[in-house]
Amino acid sequence: MRGSAKLIAAGAIGNVLEWYDFAVYGYFASVIGRTFFPGEDPVAQLLSAYGIFAVGFVARPLGGMVVGHIGDRYGRRAALTLSVAAMALPTCLIGLLPGYQTLGIAAPILLTVLRLIQGLSVGGETTTSIVFLVEHAPERRRAVMATVSCGGATIGIMMGSAAGAVLASVLSPEALHGWGWRIPFVLGLLVGVAGYFIRRDMVEEPRTVSARLPLVEAVHGHGLLIARLFGMSVLNACGFFVMFVYIVSWLETVGGIDPGRALNINTINMLLQVLVMFGMAWLSDRIGRRLLMLAATALCFVGALPLLWLMHQTSPLLIFTGQFVFTLLLGTTWGVQPALMVEATPPGVRCTMIAIAFNLAMGLVGGLSPLAATWLVATTRQPLSPAFLVMVAAAVTFLSVLSFGESYRSKLAIA
Repeated sequence: MRGSAKLIAAGAIGNVLEWYDFAVYGYFASVIGRTFFPGEDPVAQLLSAYGIFAVGFVARPLGGMVVGHIGDRYGRRAALTLSVAAMALPTCLIGLLPGYQTLGIAAPILLTVLRLIQGLSVGGETTTSIVFLVEHAPERRRAVMATVSCGGATIGIMMGSAAGAVLASVLSPEALHGWGWRIPFVLGLLVGVAGYFIRRDMVEEPRTVSARLPLVEAVHGHGLLIARLFGMSVLNACGFFVMFVYIVSWLETVGGIDPGRALNINTINMLLQVLVMFGMAWLSDRIGRRLLMLAATALCFVGALPLLWLMHQTSPLLIFTGQFVFTLLLGTTWGVQPALMVEATPPGVRCTMIAIAFNLAMGLVGGLSPLAATWLVATTRQPLSPAFLVMVAAAVTFLSVLSFGESYRSKLAIA
């Protein structure tokens, strides 16, 4: 594997693995709840499973700081190699971990520990790979190259959805709930091993290192910029995990949709989102990033409620249409935002700054969104209530993007 192909593979493969695992966990949350938690109330079990899901995301900011520090101080290659290795083993172990009936209270405790390790790893993986790819990209292809990383994440979630759909179609419900859900976790180890060997041989130019610790310099010197980057990330964090991860359980429990059909619809839209992301990234490299971000964010605010209403109908076509429009809008923001973040940050603390802002948003907003959406539906008894989470997130991101200037023509500084 040589040249740009190896660069793309090195930047994307970690995100494929890490988001594949997070997706599989989200899609099988109800089964995981029954396996690892006691009790007869399915809502309580689902809330417990999503609580552990959120734990992995809460660990992201700390992981982002650690891996971001390594990326700014010791190089992007060292950070990326560490993150993919630290993800592969816990992924496999979740698939092998006995349930509550075998281990008792130790089962949810061990599951929590494994999720924490995964969260620490993924906290630095996404942002460091984005920085690595943009810094090595031609000047007019920065957004497209950044999207390779996010595209890897989307492909990983699509693979997780596809794995769930295949298992739901070939296994009986009893077999799927008993042991079949474990298969995707164990297979994730293969992707991790491949990623480690690809990244181990990457070549990187020597770097100029700041005298101060990257975290200290980032927080004290660029605190306001970190806050603005956090706000920019809120919609992607909330919108994605409500509309593409939580939505599968929502379609099953609220809409009464067959699990296999819900996963099939989701898988198709995940594939389409990859295409939308690359298309909008390509467009932003030519006409600019700011206008596209503002337009997509505003339409998410306006469309969240009617689109979720479409997905609450019984017709598969209407369900697909509602999610497809979200695919277009969130595909735009995911295709544009990564390059904009890199262009807005100084090179010496770039990994650390983006890791803090992005992972705080993903941890506090994204990781808690499925839990909040489940709680809202159960408390208000209004199936469309998750739409209001998306609307609030869209408003925050819109105001944040307004504070940034256009940067697609600017020369990127590299330490």
